Amino acid sequence: MDKVWDELYEAAKAVLNARRISEYVTAGEVGAAILSKSGKIYTGVCIDTCSSLGICAERNAIFNMITNGEQEIDKVLCVMPDGSNGAPCGACRELMVQLMPGRYGDIEIMLDYATGKIITLGDITPEWWIS
Repeated sequence: MDKVWDELYEAAKAVLNARRISEYVTAGEVGAAILSKSGKIYTGVCIDTCSSLGICAERNAIFNMITNGEQEIDKVLCVMPDGSNGAPCGACRELMVQLMPGRYGDIEIMLDYATGKIITLGDITPEWWIS
């Protein structure tokens, strides 16, 4: 497995900090790290609210990347509270597709860090409405 996945895993794990911000908001149960095409790592955490105003860790990391002047994603990794990983939700996939139409299919996603299982966004987002 490429050493950069180790760096992404550690970066995502480092921002995990589950906490209650208010009686309506929790944050930090999931951490994510994005590797931009330039090679820089951006992180984010999930923020959950009692309404639909929350955000996934992956989108938070993507918005951090955009805030810092970049918009092209190379790799994505998220870490759950137990250290496991998973695929981005539909909203996260949609954002990545819209950011990189025609090129989103090659974005690599760490599905299982323990076994080194990597998939592409194209594999899990076939026949999307944007090609």
